[in-house]
Amino acid sequence: MEINTQEKIKRAMKKAKVSQATISKEFGITQGAFSQRLKTGKFSEDELKMIANILGAKYFSGFEFPDGEKIY
Repeated sequence: MEINTQEKIKRAMKKAKVSQATISKEFGITQGAFSQRLKTGKFSEDELKMIANILGAKYFSGFEFPDGEKIY
């Protein structure tokens, strides 16, 4: 089952034990502004990489075809 961007970020934040306040500080925006962005899930690929970096994780994006071929 595919999960949306918001849920992926929330789960990753929970695993990394990193708060919205920490991420918003790194982004240079208020916690409220980050919370609003999180509700929409609209982040650029560079922003997702930045979030991953803050969380101590690796962000990846790609395509997976029915025959199992993956393009990252």
